[in-house]
Formats: sequence, C-alpha cells, structure tokens
Amino acid sequence: MRCFERRGAVLAEMLAAGVVLVQCTAAPPTPATTPSPSSAPSPWAATSSSASAPPAPADATVEPVTAAELGASWRPGCPVEPARLRRVAVDHIGFDGQTHRGDLIVHEDLVPEVIAIFEQLYRLGYPVEKIRTVDHYPDADDELSMEDNNTSAFNCRTIPGSDEWSPHAYGRAIDINTLLNPCLYASGYFEPQNAATYLDRSRNDPGLLHNGDPAVHIFTDRGWQWGGYWTTPDYQHFERL
Repeated sequence: MRCFERRGAVLAEMLAAGVVLVQCTAAPPTPATTPSPSSAPSPWAATSSSASAPPAPADATVEPVTAAELGASWRPGCPVEPARLRRVAVDHIGFDGQTHRGDLIVHEDLVPEVIAIFEQLYRLGYPVEKIRTVDHYPDADDELSMEDNNTSAFNCRTIPGSDEWSPHAYGRAIDINTLLNPCLYASGYFEPQNAATYLDRSRNDPGLLHNGDPAVHIFTDRGWQWGGYWTTPDYQHFERL
C-alpha cells in the first residue's frame, strides 16, 4: 500500500536514505465516504478456536533471490540488493478452506518472524486468498495486485510524487487480503479502486481485519505496526521497523 502519512524513520539503512514510511498511490481527485472502523473482532476469529484446528502447516522454505527472479519488482538503484532478500514459501488457508502455498519476498532479517507469523495465521485459521510476488502482475503494478486481493511484501517503489522509498522497497512490509482491507486517504479516496464495498468496516467477511482481531495481534505482538491504527487507515498494511 502507499498512503501519504509520514510514519517516522526506519532502521539505519532507511535513515541513510531519508525514508518516510508511507503506503498507497497518489490520491486522485474523487473523494469517497469512509465509514468508521469497527472494533468488533471478526466472527471467524471467535469461532476458529471452537472449530477443529487445521493440520500443522508444512515447513516454510527459504531461498535466495536474484535480480532476474525479482523481475519488474526490482531495478538497479533500489535501496536493497537482491542478496539481502529472501523468498519465503509458506502455507496458508485459502478462502476455499483448503491449504495453499505462496511466496513472499522479504528482507533477510525478517525471515524468522515472517515464518512464525504465517504459521500462527495458519493455525488460527485466518484465511488468505492468495500469496504471490508482485512480479506476477504487469510492471509489478501495486494497484493490479491489490485489486486481485493478493498478499505480498517486497516491491521496489517510491512514494508517488516523491523520491522517498516505501517500506515495501526494503522488504519490510506485508499487505494482506488487499481488496478486503483497503487503504484510505484523508480526502476519502481509497485503494484499490474496486474496494468500495469494503469501506464498511462493520462487515465480517472472512479475511477482513478489525481492531482487536487475533490475526492483527499475531503481527503487533511481535513489534509490527498495523496501518489500521493510523489516522488515515491502511487496513491491509503491516510493517516492521
């Protein structure tokens, strides 16, 4: 995601680059009404403990990546070299209730946390529709990935209208179920552009995140920040500074 709020400096390498932690794309002129978020946990969160627990996920695998493998998501001049990134393959429960496997590209420092987080999400029964690296979309286009409700991490891109890097450019942010959990602007504009239905945060669709959800705490208890707590919420966005 790419919202325009400054979050504060991140780790030494980000400070050196003058990074501002921001997500969504530049806000187009058409505003939209934004309902207030609900603080009630999702029904799946309340019932997952009473339902039969899913089987243990298969062990995650971790592999190095090359510039060629990153495709359009990386280019020379990005703040992190491919050698500092890892491809992490994790199991997740899909919207069909079945086990699926997907790849995330993250900073090497975050690999153990990312593996632990997705194992907990799996055991919780939190559904993730799909996990694909953004190079699956033409030009690694974030809007296309979001419209597809894709969960992803690394994408070397700047904050629109600036020369400052997004935390995704460092492999230090993850966007989850992006269609169901849109990014909002102070103007009322939102992304992805097909997410109008999900501005109503009183909805209880599987995968939609609320304040207090166990899935949110799986991240925040490990020191990740959730964009849903920001003044202009970015419900899909988690970042580790």
